[in-house]
Amino acid sequence: MPKAWQLSPRSVRRDSVANRHSAANGDVAVNNASHQKTNMSDNPAQHLAEQVTQKLYAVDQASRALGIRIVEVRPGYARASLVVRPDMTNGHRICHGGMVFALADSAFAFACNSYNENTVAAAAAIDFLAPAHQDDELTATANEVWRSKRNGIYEVTVTNQDGTRIALFRGRSARIDGHVLATGE
Repeated sequence: MPKAWQLSPRSVRRDSVANRHSAANGDVAVNNASHQKTNMSDNPAQHLAEQVTQKLYAVDQASRALGIRIVEVRPGYARASLVVRPDMTNGHRICHGGMVFALADSAFAFACNSYNENTVAAAAAIDFLAPAHQDDELTATANEVWRSKRNGIYEVTVTNQDGTRIALFRGRSARIDGHVLATGE
């Protein structure tokens, strides 16, 4: 199971070296303002979203290998971050678009699975707005726009540490059989 739970988004950003180390070791930091204000037993949907995130992240080798951290999660919402490493840059010495897409896709995945219903991407599109550079800290914020029994639409904004929009991503989710957490887990 993931080891790290940090309660301050500012401390997550300030301690980016520790973040890189934690992500490489498979840690997940989930930061929720609502978690700080209410007891988790008072908000079962929030508690479920956090448990689902822990379980998914523990087996998400792709996100962990890229150094992606889940910074915040709520039902229908997730915020993930990564620091652009030298091996993530392309021939123009900017962050490869596939890395930006992967970050956005991971935030999308954690947002749409936050209800404990197995959900996968059915479609996704991205618009790149500005380049990201080595050592930039990118943050992808996924928001649920619409959700039905079988499908959902999510919008993800990727920004850098200065708040500059790097990309806009839109994903359509599809519900498949099963649950992330088994009953009673």
